[in-house]
Amino acid sequence: MVTRAITAELISAAEEYPVVTIVGPRQSGKTTLVRMTFPRKPYCSLEDPDIRQAAGLDPRAFLKRFTAGAVLDEIQRLPELISYLQGIVDTDGTEGRFILTGSHQPLLHETINQSLAGRTALLTLLPFSLEELKSYRNEPDAFQRILSGGYPRLHEKKLRINRFFNGYVQTYLERDVRSLVNLQDLARFQQFLSLLAGRIGQVLNYSSLGNDIGVSSTTVRNWISVLKASYIVFELQPWFQNIGKRIVKSPKLYFTDTGLASFLLGIGDTGQLKRDRLRGGLYENLVILEFMKTFCNRGIRSELYFYRDSHGNEVDLLLKGGSAFLPVEIKSAETFNESFLRGIHRFKQTVGADRCEGGIVMYNGDLRISVGEIEIMNPLLHGSIVEIMEGII
Repeated sequence: MVTRAITAELISAAEEYPVVTIVGPRQSGKTTLVRMTFPRKPYCSLEDPDIRQAAGLDPRAFLKRFTAGAVLDEIQRLPELISYLQGIVDTDGTEGRFILTGSHQPLLHETINQSLAGRTALLTLLPFSLEELKSYRNEPDAFQRILSGGYPRLHEKKLRINRFFNGYVQTYLERDVRSLVNLQDLARFQQFLSLLAGRIGQVLNYSSLGNDIGVSSTTVRNWISVLKASYIVFELQPWFQNIGKRIVKSPKLYFTDTGLASFLLGIGDTGQLKRDRLRGGLYENLVILEFMKTFCNRGIRSELYFYRDSHGNEVDLLLKGGSAFLPVEIKSAETFNESFLRGIHRFKQTVGADRCEGGIVMYNGDLRISVGEIEIMNPLLHGSIVEIMEGII
């Protein structure tokens, strides 16, 4: 089992707070992480019906069993237990006393905000990063990485990709979705998932999505909200502050695992992926997701945006550091073309050179070169994302 990149931040948080809460999608490795990091702590999974029933019937008696604290896994299954933790840690606020994990953001956040505000550190664990995946197979093929995604169990057990994601959608996604929304037509929702995967990297248009699937835009908003809450998708917000010209102000949508997105699109191998019209969007998803994972593993709120004006001038990703931005253009091509620089140059002209620090083009080629102040690099070959983040956070 690989040591997760978030481990150092988890240990540091446990040295400062009496409770540490780790959230993230199902199968992202939360249980393995906490059991490896805190092997001497008593462990209880609230997925176990007997444990959940005992804790629900008499929460005080249940928690009294753990005088020195414990790991409480899948706490969203019994969120009311968090209210009783407040009294315990207020009486004895020993650092790192309780470690909580959960998969549903709304259920946890509502209770945490009420009961554990100021008493818990909140961390997000996403599937394996590209660096973590090197422990299993140092695969420089970006398209293979897109296809397999980062869910730990798939790589640790060397499972068949299609079989894993078919089971993931049926057993985890559908169950979680049903627990968060009154879903009447599961087949239509599955169709909606595939439709979303087909719009990776596009600006969200709720009315268009609703028309395509035959539901209202309100229903689309609710469904996307549920998928965000279950850590299946995330939104990349546009940057539009202090600019007089008309620009896009709606977010783009991406998946927290490119393997799941590829499965929903029916892409079965790298040859098919390379020919697919969405190869560019999936490659963009891979790179942006890697930046997000780096922020999460450092316990830092991400400052990631994109830029697009009404004339179609665009930068795929903006990294904010202080008052300045680092623009990043993302291309799945293996051959560099100077047209890749156009969006970065236009953005510099818009915000001014003093607010734009250099620039980066991430592409799928072998060369690492510089064109003026703009670096050209492959994120799988050059360790570039780690290097970039070191200079920003």
